Amino acid sequence: MIEQTLSNNYPEIRDAIRALCAEFPDAYFRKIDEARGYPEEFVDALTKAGWLAALIPQEYGGSGLGLTEASVIMEEINRCGGNSGACHGQMYNMGTLLRHGSDAQKKKFLPKIASGEWRLQSMGVTEPTTGTDTTKIKTTAVKKDGRYVINGQKVWISRVQHSDWMILLARTTPLSEVKKKSEGMSIFMVDLRAAEKSGLTVRPILNMVNHETNELFFENLEIPEENLIGEEGKGFKYILDGLNAERTLIAAECIGDGYWFIDRITSYVKDRTVFGRPIGQNQGVQFPIADAFMEIEAANLMRWKACELFDRHEPMGAQANMAKYLAAKASWEAANACLQFHGGYGFACEYDVERKFRETRLYQVAPISTNLIYSYVAEHILGLPRSF
Repeated sequence: MIEQTLSNNYPEIRDAIRALCAEFPDAYFRKIDEARGYPEEFVDALTKAGWLAALIPQEYGGSGLGLTEASVIMEEINRCGGNSGACHGQMYNMGTLLRHGSDAQKKKFLPKIASGEWRLQSMGVTEPTTGTDTTKIKTTAVKKDGRYVINGQKVWISRVQHSDWMILLARTTPLSEVKKKSEGMSIFMVDLRAAEKSGLTVRPILNMVNHETNELFFENLEIPEENLIGEEGKGFKYILDGLNAERTLIAAECIGDGYWFIDRITSYVKDRTVFGRPIGQNQGVQFPIADAFMEIEAANLMRWKACELFDRHEPMGAQANMAKYLAAKASWEAANACLQFHGGYGFACEYDVERKFRETRLYQVAPISTNLIYSYVAEHILGLPRSF
């Protein structure tokens, strides 16, 4: 591995994650990808070692670490050749539950999540007819006799099949009855296994990446009133903590991917000899790799800033968005260079480049598209007129 990077901090965490990942080499993730499977053994190992409870306070059985340390965990998984997409939901979902859950909810959920008895890997926000226009969601939660009745549809909801609980965003007050369109939405804890027996239908979506994601249909699903997180109608504000954490962790994963691509291609072009000399001696090969490395390093700076602000409970939406954009772009540039200079071998599954290439491409599309980040920066930072 290239050591002269902006990710040479937190050596204890990095060494521990690398040691754990060494037990799950490239061949393991290659086999999982080929079978369109879920890395159950890997996620179990992370859980048993306590890494997926990093953000849970010690009083509830976790490590009490911050988003900064959590981002290091996710980064190292990807840098070691894995894919944090199988387990990162448990990290960023903590932001919503920890900051807005009641004491009773924390006592109920956090110890069992920390021990691995329960998984909180899923967040239900996106809908097929609204996309990124979240305030227009049509899934409703109507209060009735001490319960909420859920009806609606969600799409691209990840890890439902490998999670016990999901954080769900639904509209509790019609859009026409609120002063601000961001009001009137609430968030709930949904017991997924119980829900599947009483009103929730899950339809898996096959996709380009081996990523477990689904379309959900709610038909008169009843959930207890005590599963409401925080105050009714303020769910959109609450869930931003989770979304900002998600974008920052995705940035860290992309940084990990980027370093993986740089590690692989620099090693390859030093050894690959064509026309009597290493191909890495050519400027046409060197320069795109160097350019990609510089972009990764620059993106990493914004990632650290976003983590710092989140852990200080300061506003960091701009930094989370910019970190995610910069890191996704940088990892994609590194992926292109890595594939290009591997030549035909880059398309061979045994080299793992094509798998990581597909995995890192996802993050320029979701979560939160590149164009939505552009518009956020233009409107909220530069003060330009809203474009939509």
